[in-house]
Amino acid sequence: MSRLIHRITDRKMSRRDFLKGSLVATATVTGLSLAGCSSTDLKESSTASTTAAATTEGAASTAAATTAEATTEAAAEHAPVVDLEQGGEWKNAACWHNCGGRCVNKVYVVDGMVIRQKTDDTHEDTPDYPQQRSCIRGHSQQQQCFGADRLKYPMKRKHWEPHTGGDKSLRGRDEWERISWEDALDLVAEELRYAKETYGNRSILYPSWGIVLYGDMPKLLGMEAMGGFGGYTEVADTASFGSFGYNINVMGLPTMAGGNAVDRLTMRKSDTIVLYGCNPAWSSAGNPAYHYLQAKKAGAEYVFVGPEYNVTASMLDARWIRVRPGTDTAFLLAVAYEMLQLEESKGDIIDWDQLNRCSVGFDAEHMPEDATLNENFKDYVLGAYDDQPKTAEWASEITGTPVEDIRWYAEKMGMKNKVCILHSFAAARCNNAEDFPQLFYTIGMMGGHWGKEGHACGNCYHTASGNNAGNMVVSGLPGQPTIVPNEPNPDCFKGPELWQGILDGRYNYTGNYLMGSGVDMPSEEREIDIQVIIHEHHNFLQSQMGLMKGIEAHRKVGFVMTQSSWLNTSARYSDIVLPVTTLWEREDALGFNLVSNAEMRVFPEKVVDPLYEAKDDLWIIRELATRLGLSADAIVPMSDTQTRYNCLASATACGPDGTMTPIATITEKDIKDWGVEGTPQEGLMPLDDFIKQGVYQIPRKEGDGYQYIGWKAFVDDPAANPLPSKSGKFEIYCEEKANIVNNMKRSTVKPYPTYVRPLKGYEESFSDWENKVKGEYPYQITNPHYLRRAHTTLDNLPWLRETMPNPVWINASDAKEKGIKEGDTVLIYNEFGKTLRPASLTERLMPGVLAMPHGAAVELDEETGIDKAGADNVLCGPICSGIGTSGYNTTLVNFEKYDGPALEPDWTWPARVIEF
Repeated sequence: MSRLIHRITDRKMSRRDFLKGSLVATATVTGLSLAGCSSTDLKESSTASTTAAATTEGAASTAAATTAEATTEAAAEHAPVVDLEQGGEWKNAACWHNCGGRCVNKVYVVDGMVIRQKTDDTHEDTPDYPQQRSCIRGHSQQQQCFGADRLKYPMKRKHWEPHTGGDKSLRGRDEWERISWEDALDLVAEELRYAKETYGNRSILYPSWGIVLYGDMPKLLGMEAMGGFGGYTEVADTASFGSFGYNINVMGLPTMAGGNAVDRLTMRKSDTIVLYGCNPAWSSAGNPAYHYLQAKKAGAEYVFVGPEYNVTASMLDARWIRVRPGTDTAFLLAVAYEMLQLEESKGDIIDWDQLNRCSVGFDAEHMPEDATLNENFKDYVLGAYDDQPKTAEWASEITGTPVEDIRWYAEKMGMKNKVCILHSFAAARCNNAEDFPQLFYTIGMMGGHWGKEGHACGNCYHTASGNNAGNMVVSGLPGQPTIVPNEPNPDCFKGPELWQGILDGRYNYTGNYLMGSGVDMPSEEREIDIQVIIHEHHNFLQSQMGLMKGIEAHRKVGFVMTQSSWLNTSARYSDIVLPVTTLWEREDALGFNLVSNAEMRVFPEKVVDPLYEAKDDLWIIRELATRLGLSADAIVPMSDTQTRYNCLASATACGPDGTMTPIATITEKDIKDWGVEGTPQEGLMPLDDFIKQGVYQIPRKEGDGYQYIGWKAFVDDPAANPLPSKSGKFEIYCEEKANIVNNMKRSTVKPYPTYVRPLKGYEESFSDWENKVKGEYPYQITNPHYLRRAHTTLDNLPWLRETMPNPVWINASDAKEKGIKEGDTVLIYNEFGKTLRPASLTERLMPGVLAMPHGAAVELDEETGIDKAGADNVLCGPICSGIGTSGYNTTLVNFEKYDGPALEPDWTWPARVIEF
């Protein structure tokens, strides 16, 4: 069914029609609404797809086949754009964007231009051994590489002045002047030198979330031993994993939330699969949705928990458990209460054996030795400490979940059911969600869903969506010497506090937890004077909460520099912009580590020569290092060819027995032909074949020895296989967890999970909660990932913009109360900002909740202060709680029909093209 999306490409058609055909098939499989597209046949097909998604899978298959056949017949009428016999070459192209799909893309290159694309055709396609097929985002990348809005030359802001910044209020609206690379690098180096000598290294902000990517400028220029720029200021990743993003292994949970996850073949043995806030059909497009369909074919039923019945839930015909944004702990506490009641009345609900052997803190008889409170989770749930049993009725008022649904879900969690409880991080990206991870896993252990076949309790996120089994194929390493300081930098903002901290000159330092490393520290107020902001791999101004404050902060500091291939929001508010190559234009190691999932690695190659005057990151680093008096050869000692060879040579694949074997067989002749240093080796296939194929994938089948059951060894023998907590068990009561959160002084939690009213959550939408009097901002809004883009990337591509119109979704009854109809321009606003969007009315969203896709590039009217692009972070305020989580999904707004001119579709807007 989902495989039709790529078989359409076998027919000859234009690039535009090729994309339309792909979209129709995608819509049919996912239940995706494509309302707003200009093509009549696409509108008709999308209507059929939505209907199909609401039916059983068999009916959906019939609709998919009918739609795909009609689309390919229409496409066959178009003359081919290119003759594939004219001497071009298929190449393996990187699809490196942070979407989680990590698919195979191949491009047909003629005279330095990509004129066709296809996806994985390296082997026959079967459910057990599927081709790694790509989505519409990957199919649109040629517009990204060759778009008219590519940054062509180094440039500086017209009214910028060295050291002072000139008229800084013009950032974001000034004219640009083309400059030479020589001048650009001299100016950047001088600003870095001046900031270091005048204000110190702390004044240089590199908002990277601590991700050490191959080519990170400040990381590579930061070697203190060489007199470099170490000690610059960073930003902790409080967004990706939300409240999972701190040292949760003190509870025995895995940092970055691996957990009791499950591989795709083992998942087929489940009776019930819960998708808690997950939408892989959009956020991890590619094969994940296909894996879930195979489990459905094997007999699994699906349950979706969240405020919106999304396209993945529709595709899988999931039962919808409605829960308002930010109220998940209330919901799960009620589930725990109802499980206890069912255990008492029916029995066989709670797995007491697993709970008592593998955890501490559930009840008074199983407390950890370091407990300082005479309290436990069970008694709290029963109301012993606050006279409020956490009943379904209690929770329903907060969560909006029908009482009967809470009780149904509690029974479904029982020990006799084989249940996979899988979460994304949507519920964790809320204010005061610090108890969510602990509580989520507590429910799983109460039902005995840890460490057993057909059961799971873990994440389905990014590349792990639908197949969280660890890496069977391991990317090779570039081999560059490690010159980055091992110690984290001394200053680190938490994401939501960044922009206000720059404006105030002080911030709350609570440690430097950076993508799985670093430490959490007690609160310490520090003064800081940020003078330089360097944007490199991240479009940080656009992606962080409090975008309006971010613009103010960018207009305060002395110097802003961005490296980018397009004029993204961070570049737009910069002083100097350096054009960098895309991964299609370089022969380095970055793409090797970005395009992968559990069972495969893509090994992309250079597709075309660099366009215009774009340079790669390592070239820029070498040039800056020389200007700063550092050793360029020590910082980047290897050629791109050597690092690419190193990656190919050190890539390995896992056998069923766990043995890792090199993939590439390399001979002395290979090493000589490459002109590199290396050692011959025996592998699984010749090096040339490996390069030509461009991807290595482990063939899978039932009983192949690769099946993965998370935490099985621990559950079988906790004493011999302890968790990383102090007790060696899962700590439902965890003293250290409470100390970490409470010492940050943003909010207070107990050692065990409780309900904490979230900042900017549902209750705060009332001016008087007890009497249910609504406040100034009575609606909640969430920011789902959208198939049109990956975070903020790809949003500039015309095909995707036209196909997916980026609306605000509004519950139809809420819209009716305000006289809003489908397509009306709507003003959404709160105390942090205002934005416009066309309305899309739906019954798939809970009343009182709006949804606006994450990642649109801000288009600000400086006179009115209104953003017309639907940039989500205009509304997400620069505030946080607890560990400093980016609470994107706890945002309150109001909305009304806009009384100004109606918005034109954003695919008709002029591109951000800079011409000189």
